[in-house]
Amino acid sequence: MSEAWLDEVRWDEHGLVPVIAQEASSGDVLMFAWMNREALARTAELGEAVYWSRSRGKLWHKGEESGHTQRVLDMRIDCDNDVVLLKVEQVGGIACHTGRHSCFFQRRMADGRWEAVEPVIKSPKDIYK
Repeated sequence: MSEAWLDEVRWDEHGLVPVIAQEASSGDVLMFAWMNREALARTAELGEAVYWSRSRGKLWHKGEESGHTQRVLDMRIDCDNDVVLLKVEQVGGIACHTGRHSCFFQRRMADGRWEAVEPVIKSPKDIYK
């Protein structure tokens, strides 16, 4: 398969593009991550999300440790070609390393503090052994 489609992505100065993972069935935004060219190509090839871990400096196949993979049902790019949207099926229902459905589990409170509004589905101690 030609990789010309990858040349259309507007990579940042570090060769990365921001990625939003959205649950296809509910519309919930599950997480935000980064991809480099190889991660995006592997995602298209595998049909499962592969990200670039900035902290570890390597590719990260979502769910490689937890089993909570993301099956990619649709890949889109925004009007400026600088943000990727993945519509996914979240295997196991947990996208966040905290054991929650979504990484966006907090909301701003009136007194200026953050409060968790989504429960922990499974303890991270039980996910990452």
